[in-house]
Amino acid sequence: MNLEYFHLIDRIAELRLADRSITVEARVPETSAIFEGHFPGYPLMPGVLLIETMAQSSGWLLIALMQFQRMPFLAAVKEAKMRNFVTPGETLSIDVSVVHEGSGFTMTEAKIKSGGKLACDATLTFRHVPFPHPDLRGHMEAMAKQIGFPEQMIHG
Repeated sequence: MNLEYFHLIDRIAELRLADRSITVEARVPETSAIFEGHFPGYPLMPGVLLIETMAQSSGWLLIALMQFQRMPFLAAVKEAKMRNFVTPGETLSIDVSVVHEGSGFTMTEAKIKSGGKLACDATLTFRHVPFPHPDLRGHMEAMAKQIGFPEQMIHG
C-alpha cells in the first residue's frame, strides 16, 4: 500500500470469476504523512481511503470480468459503514462480490477485515467505459502485474 500514490492494493489473494468475487490484501504502512494529521498521537487510516481501498478492489474484479477491455470508475457509494478503527501496520483483507449489473453500470458489495474483525463495508456503483486513453491502459497493465493479476487475462 502506497497511500501517497493511491496504490492501495498489495496483492490479489484469490480471484473467483465464476462467483464474480475477489479477495485482495493490503498492508497499511507503518508511517505516512497522512497519519501526521489523521490524528496526531493517534494515527488512523482515513475512512475515505478505506472506501477507496474497497473501490480499487472492486475495480480489479470488474476489470477481470470485463476481460481487461473496459475501465471501471467509481460512480456512487452507498451504505458505507466504518465499524472499527484501522491503524498503521495492519494487514487488511478485502472481499468483494458483484451484486448487480446493467447498462454500463455494476454494483458491488465490499468488506474490509483486519485481524478477522469487520472494519468497514459498503455498496459501491461503478460506471465502466472502454479504456479512455492508451496511457491509462498501460498503467493498469503495469499495476496488474505488480499485484498478481492473472497474466493471461491482461493480454487475453
